[in-house]
Amino acid sequence: MNPIVNSFVHHTLAGLLFGGSWVAALLGTAWLTYDSPSAPEASKATKPIVIAHRGASGYLVEHSEGSKVLAHAQGADFIEQDVVLTKDRVFIVSHDITMAETTDVEAIYPDRHRKDGKWYFADFTWAEIQKLTLHERTRKDSAERAFPDRFPGGFGQRVLRLEEEIQLLEGLDRTTGRRTGLYIELKGPEFYRKELSVSMGAELLKVLKRFELDEAKDRCFIQCFELQELVSLHKEHGCKLPLVYLIGSPIAHEKLKELSSTIAGLGPSLELLATRSAEGIVQSTGLVEAAKEAGLVVHPYTVRKETQPRWSKSLGETHRVLLELLKVDGFFSDFPDTARRAVDGT
Repeated sequence: MNPIVNSFVHHTLAGLLFGGSWVAALLGTAWLTYDSPSAPEASKATKPIVIAHRGASGYLVEHSEGSKVLAHAQGADFIEQDVVLTKDRVFIVSHDITMAETTDVEAIYPDRHRKDGKWYFADFTWAEIQKLTLHERTRKDSAERAFPDRFPGGFGQRVLRLEEEIQLLEGLDRTTGRRTGLYIELKGPEFYRKELSVSMGAELLKVLKRFELDEAKDRCFIQCFELQELVSLHKEHGCKLPLVYLIGSPIAHEKLKELSSTIAGLGPSLELLATRSAEGIVQSTGLVEAAKEAGLVVHPYTVRKETQPRWSKSLGETHRVLLELLKVDGFFSDFPDTARRAVDGT
């Protein structure tokens, strides 16, 4: 394990065992904090931004308080928040609209699943969800861990509301003198439109307005796989924040210019960015170049130590292709410390 992570985990566990918290454990060992100037503004970045994917999820349970604190300590410029809604319309930080993959809902509410055998956040109130504990991700329809070699979790990690995470990161910024940004993904807007008769985008803007972040273009991105939700945010709700369209399959390059009137960026899967020839030569597919020509920033997802895109043979090569060949504007990583070193050239 990375020595910084090892020290963080050691001090964090000690803090928890003696009645502390993730935050207190980190702040009690301030030397662990990444020593850097303030994070660059999104619109004026002189080098690619490091986006912590679900926090430092390669080291600690995704979207847990500890994962977000560690991502901040490791120097992430932006930290991601996937958000879903509860029955009473509270934004929860979770990658899935279902609950069993990352919580102990099966043990706490064994009879609350739907006919499809799944537990949905939309069927529970925030008060009910507070009784749950996060755990390391398991594979869908299986108790097998998705990443067997990662930190196993435990220690009573709780599900976070979006408001709590915003407060946490703002507090860490004040304490450390750094400036991190939010990178919020709306999960399943169409699902919630049908289930709760609500516009996720409109509800999110209300939350961000309370924190004076609804116009903070250099501190907050909103991303989504559902293009219509981004269009609605732009046209119906006058969203002033940069909107990023996530894609997992090829898109016509000529369509990017058309989309540039609505979105500020493209979030493609790593697989879409390059190819590798039989001779081992990595070449761009042209997607990054087309997006930049359309005036869009490009923030691909997700760099991991365990697996590389088909065009890469190693983590180092993945970083080199992203930074030197493709010159992306930033990228998501489960391991913010390795991404930070790659971007900084250290």
